[in-house]
Amino acid sequence: MALAFESEIEIIEVMEAYLIHSRPAEEFRPQVDLNYKIEGQSVIVVEIRPVWNNPSLKRESNIAKASFVKTENVWKIYWFRSDMKWHVYEPNAKVSRLKEFVRIIVEDEFSCFWG
Repeated sequence: MALAFESEIEIIEVMEAYLIHSRPAEEFRPQVDLNYKIEGQSVIVVEIRPVWNNPSLKRESNIAKASFVKTENVWKIYWFRSDMKWHVYEPNAKVSRLKEFVRIIVEDEFSCFWG
């Protein structure tokens, strides 16, 4: 089930504000960039880089995900591990607002998202 239209507008506002403050300087974006995508009930933060053996192609790498759990009215936070699977972010598995998710991935207290 997709998010409600009002929720999508709020998500876009929060995530665009995150990108304004977190993206690399414009001159570095061809080498590394950040973006997000909305998939169903989830918001996924991705890093974008050129493919090493074909720089004309870009590759997205998953960084963090927040999935809205409607029955609990919370966002569940995940991080993408080297086993190529999403794992619940145990230090803070749930937050009530998307802005809290953004704060957690920016601070990255346990180096789960940015290494």
